[in-house]
Amino acid sequence: MNQNPEQIARDQIDDLLIASGWVIQDKNKVNLAAATGIAIREYQTDVGPADYVLFVDTKPVGIIEAKREEEGHKLTVHEDQSIAYATAKLKHINNNPLPFVYESTGLVTRFTDYRDPKPRSRAVFTFHRPETFQKWIKEDKTLRARFYDIPELAKDSLRDCQVEAITNLEQSFRENRPKALIQMATGSGKTFTAITFIYRLLKFAKAKRVLFLVDTKNLGEQAEQEFRKFLPQDDNRLFPELYGLTRLSSSFVPDDSQVYISTIQRLYSILKGTPLDERDEEENPNEGNKWQPKEPMPVVYNEKIPMEFFDFVVIDECHRSIYNLWKQVLDYFDAFQIGLTATPDNRTFGYFNQNLVCDYGYQKAVEDGVLVPYNVFEIVTKVTQQGAKIELGEYVSSREKMTRKEFWNQLDEEVEYTNKQLDDKVVNVNQIRLIIKAVRDNLPTMFPDRYAGEGRDLTDFEVPKMLIFAKSDSHADDIINIVREEFAEENKFCKKITYRTEDPKGVLTQFRNSYYPRVAVTVDMIATGTDIKPLEVLLFMRDVKSRSYYEQMKGRGTRTLSLEDLRASGTPSAKLTKDHFVIIDAIGVEKSRKTDSRPLEKKPGLSLKQVLEGIAMGNTDEAMLTTLANRLIRLDKQISEKEKMAFAEKANGYTLNQVVKQLLHAHDPDTLAGITEQVKAQNPGAAPATIETKIQEQHQQLVEQAVAVFNDYELRNFVVDIRRKYDQIIDHINPDELVNIGWVKDNKAEAENLVNHFRSWIEEHKTEIVALQLFYGQPYQRRELNYKMLKELVEALKADKPAMAPLNIWRAYEQLEKVEGKPKNEMMALVALIRRVSGLDEKLTAYDKTVDRNFQDWVFRKQAGALKFSEEQMQWLRMIKDYVANSFRIERDDFDLSPFNAHGGLGKMWSLFQEKTDEIMNELNEELAA
Repeated sequence: MNQNPEQIARDQIDDLLIASGWVIQDKNKVNLAAATGIAIREYQTDVGPADYVLFVDTKPVGIIEAKREEEGHKLTVHEDQSIAYATAKLKHINNNPLPFVYESTGLVTRFTDYRDPKPRSRAVFTFHRPETFQKWIKEDKTLRARFYDIPELAKDSLRDCQVEAITNLEQSFRENRPKALIQMATGSGKTFTAITFIYRLLKFAKAKRVLFLVDTKNLGEQAEQEFRKFLPQDDNRLFPELYGLTRLSSSFVPDDSQVYISTIQRLYSILKGTPLDERDEEENPNEGNKWQPKEPMPVVYNEKIPMEFFDFVVIDECHRSIYNLWKQVLDYFDAFQIGLTATPDNRTFGYFNQNLVCDYGYQKAVEDGVLVPYNVFEIVTKVTQQGAKIELGEYVSSREKMTRKEFWNQLDEEVEYTNKQLDDKVVNVNQIRLIIKAVRDNLPTMFPDRYAGEGRDLTDFEVPKMLIFAKSDSHADDIINIVREEFAEENKFCKKITYRTEDPKGVLTQFRNSYYPRVAVTVDMIATGTDIKPLEVLLFMRDVKSRSYYEQMKGRGTRTLSLEDLRASGTPSAKLTKDHFVIIDAIGVEKSRKTDSRPLEKKPGLSLKQVLEGIAMGNTDEAMLTTLANRLIRLDKQISEKEKMAFAEKANGYTLNQVVKQLLHAHDPDTLAGITEQVKAQNPGAAPATIETKIQEQHQQLVEQAVAVFNDYELRNFVVDIRRKYDQIIDHINPDELVNIGWVKDNKAEAENLVNHFRSWIEEHKTEIVALQLFYGQPYQRRELNYKMLKELVEALKADKPAMAPLNIWRAYEQLEKVEGKPKNEMMALVALIRRVSGLDEKLTAYDKTVDRNFQDWVFRKQAGALKFSEEQMQWLRMIKDYVANSFRIERDDFDLSPFNAHGGLGKMWSLFQEKTDEIMNELNEELAA
């Protein structure tokens, strides 16, 4: 009845041992043949009785030093006592030192494997299974010793950042660091890096199993594809031909694979033994869901997946997968943890013990040419900033959110809405239309090379691949309809890609690889993680408060793409490689306040969907159940009898009222009092701790019964959908107007830095590179410039300084000063830039405009005297001028090429200009380049 703390600790240790597959025996009732693993209490050694000695296959293998709960904070102090027992001689046995040593209070347990190089204790969830020790004893070296067998990394075909990440990570393993963080910018090859080091761990360190943890089904499928196509450097077989690969999609976990891919939701449900619908894995549970369990349902031991099941856990997008509810999953496994993220925050660094093995952020990736930079184009409208007001008596259209059924009515009260209520309570179609029109009209100036033909008509313009971030499914539908209309295009031009789309993966594949759709609208599905290389425009029509989430969303546009691949993946009119992308900010997302706080932190004002998902994922505290009960009471008063019957059919026959009563009953004080009395009556004489445990167990059963119906995804979805039937007002009345439009100048300091670096590079190389020597020489020397020289100059610049690609420098100048015209290609941009840097031009001017101006001056001087060119001669001179503007000089042989060959070639030139032909060519080469 009145157990002391030591006895309570022993009881808890016994429970853990039994759950982990050990049979416990007293020292005077020993039968080592009774099971594979035997734990003998108070076994005598030559230094005194050990609390527990562990036997596997009748041989002693380990020690447990038991301590009372209050000693939990200083278990490391007791390691000397533990090792004394482990190295002592056991009674009746001529034993060697025992390798496996624990210190435990039953609540906190630490473990040391003394076979390791530099043995170090670590916290573990519980005790390892006997079968695990059985396997470990047969191995020549421990996992931590095998890290030293990993050979040096072959650096071929790997980026410098990938080499750094893998090399430093493997050193971290050799130093026995339990956690490591890899920060690599989105698009720099995080997943490839992870698969490479996983392959090396399996092959050289003989790792048994690796878990690759994601937080959405979409990311899991994407990771699986990456594993399936991975070809190691030292083998000509694909990864799945070498190692078993399993993506978990049910509660079944096979034990014969080496790599397992799972969502953290799936793994949590498996450990808890609760079902999970695949659709609950579609949305990232940490973005937009604000619920946080005060006391999350604890993960309990699962013998099908013991804590030692995995040697390594790789956590993708770890900046959002390591907190609160999910941290329990990570704490469960006795495994090394490797975090992958592009956007760590202070909590992420803290969780991974500040062990940052690779720090490769976006800026570094841009400087190395691994990723492309971006420019921000801002569209500010009056309604976006201020909202609007609809007067009493106006006729407006209203719409059911879910069915989108519309009807007209007259307002019986004034409606004033804020910018925050846009696209929720009120939809202002004029605001959406104005933004889309502004995007349509400005895309050609952002991408001047995207005209499919020779004309400059909008119908000839090829819209770059664009992704629009919408606030909701309903908002996305409004945007799609207006985009199709304003761009005068068909259905396939603009598509929605959300989890609720009929074929999201199919549409995503089309968007990634095919010409159509040109525009995709999403709410959340491709906000993070999804790889779409040909994407060149991100249009934000929703705000984002989380800094890391925003960086992830921006990451959709950062991937580099060669000209050939850009054309092949759906943009055939492209004239240049993808060297930047554009953010169009139509909501103020660039300026809105961003925080590092976890979206899981509890806040007031949860939506019904968030409450339901929170409960389904284990947040069953009183506040959450009461909140849901109140929402359902209100819903019961608003929905039809037909909808109430539909609810009961999906809820196993329970009506809304009955479900509400169960929810309220679960945490009622009278209920708890009744459970307490019943447990005490059924367990007379039991210890207080035992009584308390049984009360908690029965109460938890009651709570789980109350929320059981909401494990069903279909029911949760049904409740959310009928709640969505509230009307939206469609504001056709208030027009919108542009307040501001244009490139954001906030990047001025960065632009100045880039321009200064470019100037320095030119100055540094002006005596080495022939093209630069000619620029800095006399005017007559510049006439020697040719296409080949300039091409080599472009390539030298990009190879040495990828971030200083000519068009990047051009855009930087646009931030700093007024420029004239737009460059038609990289080389023309570079010529104009060098003219500006070398002082030939006072302001940055597109090279074709400089050539036009020099040509006009030359013609004017020529015709100022007696010489007058005929119209036919002028036509030829203009052709020569246009040719020089694109190719930088003209030679006799060039007259065999277009456009001259179609008009008679060199022979026609000679017939027009006679013996002055060469003189005119030389003059134009010199004058136009002046």
